[in-house]
Amino acid sequence: MKRNFARPPAVSLPRRRGLAVSPPRICHTGTTVPNDPAPLTALDFDCVLADGYRDGRGNPEAADGLKLLLDIDMANLPGDHPLANVENAETQVSWWKEALCERLASGVAGFRFLHPLQSNGVMRRVVSETRERVPDALFILNTPGVAWSDLAFLKGCGFDYCVSSLPWWDLRAPWLAEEYAALRSVAPVLAMADLPGQPAYESADVRRARLLLAAVSGSGVLTGAENAAEFPDTVQAMNVLAASDPVVAAPGSLKIFPSASRTVVLRNGEEEALVAVVGLNGTPADRLDRTVIADLDEWSMLEPVVMRQSDDPARRPGMTRLYRARRAKPVRRIRALTAQKAAREPRVIIENVLPSVEGGRYPAKRLVGETVRIEATIYSDGHPVLAAEISSRAEDEREAQVRPMTLIGNDRWVVDLPLLRPGRHVFAVEAWIDAYGTFVRDLTKKHDAGKDIRLDLKEGCALIEAARHHAPAGLRGALETIAAHANRSTLVEQHALLTAPETIEAMRLAAPRAFRTESGPYPIDADRKAAGFAAWYEIFPRSADGDRHGTLRDVIAILPHITAMGFDVLYMPPIHPIGRTNRKGRNNTLVAMPDDVGSAYAIGSPEGGHDAIHTELGTAEDFRALVAEAKAAGLEIAMDFAVQCSPDHPWLKEHPGWFEWRPDGSIRYAENPPKIYEDIVNVDFYAKNAVPELWLALRDVILHWIGEGVRIFRVDNPHTKPFAFWEWLIADIRAIHPDAIFLAEAFTRPAIMYHLGKIGFSQSYTYFTWRNTKAELTEYIEEIATPPVDAFFRPHFFVNTPDINPLFLQTSGRAGFLIRAALAATLSGLWGMFSGFELCEAAALPGREEYLDSDKYAVRPRDWNAPGNIIREIAQLNRLRKSEPALQSHMGTTFYNAFNDNVIYYGKHPLGHEHRVLVLVCLDPHNSQSVSFELPLWEWGLGDTDVVAVEDLLTGSKFVWHGKLQNALLTPDVPYRIWRIAPEPRA
Repeated sequence: MKRNFARPPAVSLPRRRGLAVSPPRICHTGTTVPNDPAPLTALDFDCVLADGYRDGRGNPEAADGLKLLLDIDMANLPGDHPLANVENAETQVSWWKEALCERLASGVAGFRFLHPLQSNGVMRRVVSETRERVPDALFILNTPGVAWSDLAFLKGCGFDYCVSSLPWWDLRAPWLAEEYAALRSVAPVLAMADLPGQPAYESADVRRARLLLAAVSGSGVLTGAENAAEFPDTVQAMNVLAASDPVVAAPGSLKIFPSASRTVVLRNGEEEALVAVVGLNGTPADRLDRTVIADLDEWSMLEPVVMRQSDDPARRPGMTRLYRARRAKPVRRIRALTAQKAAREPRVIIENVLPSVEGGRYPAKRLVGETVRIEATIYSDGHPVLAAEISSRAEDEREAQVRPMTLIGNDRWVVDLPLLRPGRHVFAVEAWIDAYGTFVRDLTKKHDAGKDIRLDLKEGCALIEAARHHAPAGLRGALETIAAHANRSTLVEQHALLTAPETIEAMRLAAPRAFRTESGPYPIDADRKAAGFAAWYEIFPRSADGDRHGTLRDVIAILPHITAMGFDVLYMPPIHPIGRTNRKGRNNTLVAMPDDVGSAYAIGSPEGGHDAIHTELGTAEDFRALVAEAKAAGLEIAMDFAVQCSPDHPWLKEHPGWFEWRPDGSIRYAENPPKIYEDIVNVDFYAKNAVPELWLALRDVILHWIGEGVRIFRVDNPHTKPFAFWEWLIADIRAIHPDAIFLAEAFTRPAIMYHLGKIGFSQSYTYFTWRNTKAELTEYIEEIATPPVDAFFRPHFFVNTPDINPLFLQTSGRAGFLIRAALAATLSGLWGMFSGFELCEAAALPGREEYLDSDKYAVRPRDWNAPGNIIREIAQLNRLRKSEPALQSHMGTTFYNAFNDNVIYYGKHPLGHEHRVLVLVCLDPHNSQSVSFELPLWEWGLGDTDVVAVEDLLTGSKFVWHGKLQNALLTPDVPYRIWRIAPEPRA
């Protein structure tokens, strides 16, 4: 029964000797010719090939409906053959011509010639002379095994097809496409799908694949009767394509794109192409990815070749899938520019301006008092001399200050910009072609080369005269004087006058700026120093007393403990009234005991909300006293700004339109599924009545505490609130109070953390808490200390928090606390710790990164002088940070070679200083580690055996080091070393 395969549209067939010819679909039937053609014609075969008549003798009878082809082997004749001992070429040609013509006359349609290179040239004449007598005979050249370099001998013989080597292809190598191109130079390619009559050594999947590949890789196909019997569906699909597909009928080209999971075979024609995707290693062939599309280039519009969908072997993993491909229509570009507009486009290009954040969309961050290096890449077509400058101003200033930029090489221009006032500054870069500078440069070269410069001098005078007419009054007189002198001077005097520094400077200021280009504005926020350098100490005021619920006055009592350790900022989690509804118990239990104090983050009760103080902590007067005492002790207060409410917060009754209510009238608790925080509800920033009322109310909370003397705010989970809200709020606050500092507590994905930095947050918590290995720390510091991140993201290295009891500290003992403190204090300008770290507290809830009996849910008494503490070491680290500028920023950190993976080694280079601070930290808290490390002598231009002066910043001892390689021993008791080094003063 005929199988129902979708057929391609009708195609104009190629013509041979004036007759339309369909690509042959040949079934090799071995030594016999089938009597019944129906099984083969049902599979769309049109030819059979028999190999029992290779010596030209015998007269087989063709089956009706099928063309009969015979194998011919002129090189291997049996002993009884008439030509067995004949060497005369004329005799051989005559015999073979007559034998072939006789068989053609009896119904044979053509021949396949085996071993073509062994016929001693007889074959060429036989084919040619036979063709003259029987023009429509089909001649096939069997070329597997023939070297491509020998194919030139076979050109022009009159063959209709060359047989490919597809059965030997490994489904990967590109040589099949190379063979196709080589064979096409002789004749169209007949793709042989298998080795007829040979035992099947490949899987059924691969044999099916070769049948479909034969249809794509030739202009006719040849397969054995074994395949026809075993895979009739696939054989018919092959024959249908070979018979009528326009791509197969055309010569086209063959390309192969192998990969680990699939091989793509592309056979392209004029308007369409066929694509075979061979799935390898179990990869489904109908799963296309971007690599397949990329390989196909312009042939990317793919549609599957439809076969019988109920029994389509190409859908099985590992099989071959055929696609019809069309050229993707090119996108027509709309002409955006006329020639006139294009001529007005900038000739001078300004690129890669630093510091800038997303092209000036957001401000870069710096500290007041810093001198910022402004950089830009500036270039033009041709070879003119360029000039550039920046104009800068504080945002509240009308007049901009102008500073010329200097070319430092490779089109990079720089200028230093001091930031003398806190707040927003803006700058723009301007560049132009310096016509007079170009003239001076070229004049000097010609003069030095002894060229005639009389005409050039006239051109220079013309430039001065033109500039004089446009010059401001203050410069016009100077240019008139120069022009007058030039007109009365000798050539030597003219040259000296036109190239004089005074003339060049006057022309720089007065000459028209040809092709002027401006880039910007670029904003920079100059924050006060505490935004980039400070040590933070966090404490729950209720845990400030050892025996009872602490108060703000108790915090005052322990200020000496905090200041003795050298901290700059005292940060308190929320001090507001705590709700009672669904109050959490100790260790975050869902049921609170009567004496449980609850979570400080469940803000709000009938006593007040975000602008009130929890009554057990004290009063507003107590708070003001704390602010004053802290200030006197050199400490600044930082407050927590947590935009969330307990169910008892006054806002729920006063402003129900600020919240999201459920259909049953209840309110949704705060969630981070599967976690649910039953003691907290969130405001809805985009609720019907929330804009602008809620936004303004939250802004006013900040303003209230600023009025109480607070300028630093740690913001809880800002990434769960709208970015637009934070960008507006921070800008609105800092417009009035540019000294306000906002710390983002956002442990989330990097892109979100970075975006919070861009929209205004002064500082951010970081992944430092979870970076413990040498590779992790190095990679992370280098990421945040290099462009573009360094322009907007200030890292704050907290070693622990009330929420995070790091696994490293839970098992490391005292040495681990020393290690993390040293890393945080020396790697970042900002570092912080939660109270108890100095006492090496590490008890954790089982299997979790949370503290057992955490201050978050309970009053936690402490002995501030408990044995085994690291108070002295923390104080020493903070003291070193204050005295050593190199330790006041994460910027300028360079990692050097320390030949032990348990030891990290880095240096800091303070701007404007010659010395380096070197830090060596052992990352193994349990064992001593010896290490060899390299001194960066090359940074001073010193040799490997030179000497540097060293000061041990932990012990105060001074000495010298000889040579680049040094050694150290780090122990759990002293797991880090810090040195200041500089070249030994020369006599």
